[in-house]
Amino acid sequence: MSHNSFGHLFRFTTFGESHGPAIGCVVDGCPPMIPLVEADIQADLDRRRPGQSRYTTQRQEPDEVKILSGVYTESDGIQRTTGTSIGLLIQNVDQRSKDYSAIASAYRPGHADFTYDAKYGIRDPRGGGRSSARETAMRVAAGAIARKIVPGMRVRGALVQMGPHAIDRGRWNWDEVGNNPFFCPDAEMAAFYASYLDGIRKSGSSVGAVLEIVAEGVPAGLGAPIYGKLDADLASAMISINAVKGVEIGAGFGAAELTGEENADTMRIGNDGRPVFMANHAGGILGGISTGQPIVVRFAVKPTSSILTPRETVDRFGNETEILTKGRHDPCVGIRAVPVGEAMMAIVLADHYLRHRGQVG
Repeated sequence: MSHNSFGHLFRFTTFGESHGPAIGCVVDGCPPMIPLVEADIQADLDRRRPGQSRYTTQRQEPDEVKILSGVYTESDGIQRTTGTSIGLLIQNVDQRSKDYSAIASAYRPGHADFTYDAKYGIRDPRGGGRSSARETAMRVAAGAIARKIVPGMRVRGALVQMGPHAIDRGRWNWDEVGNNPFFCPDAEMAAFYASYLDGIRKSGSSVGAVLEIVAEGVPAGLGAPIYGKLDADLASAMISINAVKGVEIGAGFGAAELTGEENADTMRIGNDGRPVFMANHAGGILGGISTGQPIVVRFAVKPTSSILTPRETVDRFGNETEILTKGRHDPCVGIRAVPVGEAMMAIVLADHYLRHRGQVG
């Protein structure tokens, strides 16, 4: 299996399966002299970690990361990156492979079982193997390093819709994101999501979500025209996350409903003599290049395919059958995708920052 790496100058490669002994990644291209300890990475991993509420899978993984290479502690006692490859490892400790014995031959509808078998002629049915969302833990780990590369950059994410129920943007409060298990910036809607998702969970079903990731403090000029567009790389990064089926930048699909006058982000000169945008329908990117405004990306996550409702399917021997997926699964996998989306945003921006820095010398 190829294509396990993402990025150009800042590049990471992941390895491991859902029910293997460990998962890990190698981060290449991180500049030297950046302070980095395991606690810097662990803080983000803890936000993605399963089993923290009844609204996520009850798999109990501590997700304790170990830095295996690429750092050195100097005489001042500070551990810094050396500029060489950074090796990261997380042990898997709570696998229940027997939960998947019934699906070793049958294909779960909505999962990658059939397509993996079609491509490779073999697949790991234990928790989805390599196609499991377990892999995203290493994206979050790499993203924690990426956050340190662009000076002054801040990346935050939130869940803005669960099923058909969207938040009220008039009640948006970033401080609320950490006050509920849904990463929701609307306190009233977070309370509704609690009862709504309880019903979904108890019925054995699942539901999708829309997430919004915002990067502030990004300098103007990142990205390149035509085939090196910043928004193209961001779209690629987000759609590569498990279960993501749609991505939009700025106004996104809503731009189709606007007139040219409404959609254009008009400009004036600010007090410092620099251009100031009066709106941000472009999501901080024009012509594939950052404008200096907040970069805004939203993506849609489909409902978890592993549900307790029997569904018609076929097996790898050509027989028609029914399947009911047991095991521990997220009733809304979009919840834990918030820190994953943040990580992919940070990784793309770090990569483009290093490319731009190389261009300007």
